[in-house]
Amino acid sequence: MKADTLNAKDLFGRDIRYVIPTFQRPYVWNQDDQWEPLWLDVENAAERYLEALTRTGDPASAERQAGKHFLGAIVVQQELTSTSEIETRNVIDGQQRLTTIQILLDAAQDVAEAEGWEDAAEELADLVLNKKRYAKKNADHIFKLWPTSTDRDAFRAIMVNGSDVAAFDESQLVGAHRYFRLRILDWVQMSLDEAERERRIHGLETALLGLLELVVIDLGESDDAFVIFETLNARGTPLLPSDLVKNYIMQTVAAEGGSPDAVHSAHWEQFEQTWWRQETRQGRLIRPRIDMFLDYWLEVVTTDEVPSHDVFPAFQRYVASGQRSIVGVAGEMQGAGRTYRSMDDISGFSPEGTFMYRWRTMDVGTSTPLLLWLFGQDPGVLPAEERLACLQTLESFLVRRMVGRMTTKDYNRLFLDVLKRLVDRGSAGIHETLQRYLLDQTADSRLWPTDIEFTNSLTALPVYRLLTRGRLRMILEAIEDSYRSPKSEEEHVRRGKLTIEHILPQSWKAHWPLPAGIDPVQATLDRDRLVHSIGNLTLVTSRLNPGLSNNPWQEKRAELGRNTVLLMNKRLLDEHPTTWSERDIGRRGHALAERAVGIWPRPDAS
Repeated sequence: MKADTLNAKDLFGRDIRYVIPTFQRPYVWNQDDQWEPLWLDVENAAERYLEALTRTGDPASAERQAGKHFLGAIVVQQELTSTSEIETRNVIDGQQRLTTIQILLDAAQDVAEAEGWEDAAEELADLVLNKKRYAKKNADHIFKLWPTSTDRDAFRAIMVNGSDVAAFDESQLVGAHRYFRLRILDWVQMSLDEAERERRIHGLETALLGLLELVVIDLGESDDAFVIFETLNARGTPLLPSDLVKNYIMQTVAAEGGSPDAVHSAHWEQFEQTWWRQETRQGRLIRPRIDMFLDYWLEVVTTDEVPSHDVFPAFQRYVASGQRSIVGVAGEMQGAGRTYRSMDDISGFSPEGTFMYRWRTMDVGTSTPLLLWLFGQDPGVLPAEERLACLQTLESFLVRRMVGRMTTKDYNRLFLDVLKRLVDRGSAGIHETLQRYLLDQTADSRLWPTDIEFTNSLTALPVYRLLTRGRLRMILEAIEDSYRSPKSEEEHVRRGKLTIEHILPQSWKAHWPLPAGIDPVQATLDRDRLVHSIGNLTLVTSRLNPGLSNNPWQEKRAELGRNTVLLMNKRLLDEHPTTWSERDIGRRGHALAERAVGIWPRPDAS
């Protein structure tokens, strides 16, 4: 192992290939965090050089006065090649930095060529392309850097001037090239004077080739690249858990004499799609989907809790705990990954899609391992109709507890216990086991509310204040759907679009006087309690809501009748032609609660 301080000309000035191994993650750098700071460094270095050149008139002296700018470190390892083959280095660490520098150099070369500055274009071309003779056997050997398989098509497109990159618009590589090209053009063309523009391109060329430096650690052939990669990243600035898992798989495959490229192509490549890198919320954490998935998958296969900070160690323990081959584990992950992604693609108004919409609205991510297991079962083990019965049972349990404002603190442990019971169920059916387990729970944190308890929560509690708008709207949407049938023009109400309307307004005193001859204090308390109960709530469009406002019942009724298409509201109008009172609220509340009990049933415990 040796370390040297090198500039871009030292790194790329000869014919060479820097190959990014399969175990590395794809290109992920972005404008705010990396591209713009790098460009500002380049711009400052070029301007320092030009100022010194103006003073001295001597390029060598100006370079010394401008000083160097340190960009960080990279780690490479020489690959054994024959004398006739091109010199090759594997990039063990710093591949994001090295890739970005290549993109920046190519963007500068593209601008120089387009603007007709031939000398600069030729010199910069020598830093991004090898001699054509190396491309005779393999066209891709023309490039001095070669990314992971996920990025290769986009990389080819940006590195060949004039190529159409429209097909790769989502690629970070394309974004980086476009960003640097625009910044270079803006900087060079700040002056209308052609001589000044050529002076600026010379300053940029000098900065790129000679003023930016990296520490390059060059490993010997006997140094263990995988161990060094993990040490640099896991014990220094950590990578994502998924990056460490990927490295571990490829390292183990290589150590066993297998082909990391083949395993990557067969089992890991799907995880490098943009969808898996998108950040989503998990409780209070925001994490890439792939890290969340690995967490949930490990909980499925171990039926034990895996904290977010313990994903990679848990993976290592899982591999070491059995007689599984590393390729077999990679295959397990691939299958579970397909299942996890399919859960995001379920048709919205199918029975399973309806469950997923309500489940996401309730935000019960702790039950994800259980769902991953259910959706991952072979139809011969869990037929579709039995899986749907499991989802409906789970939904009933969750909705009833949500309406009753019951704690969710034990859910993580509860659903892992359920999962363990399902795995160890013996000859019993999966739905039967799930239902019986939930019915048998006696702790307050695990009770499945009875019909009476569910009805009391819906009718007596101020659900408008206790539930989030999204969750309450979900309840009302489900009730509206229960009135509809296949004969309806639309079998389902629009989800997440309607607003919640108080029939008796929250500010009721102006147009809704209390009945005469009663205790006004008690009557006011009773009305204020009922105004937020489910019997007084309905769904309307956001445009209709202001039109109803605090108006008296007859005016609201007429406006609602002219505009509503919801069957829930049609019943409301038909059953209450003249008045809307506390008694009406109570009766309607019990009618809606009866509907809800039917939508989310709970079998008798016996």
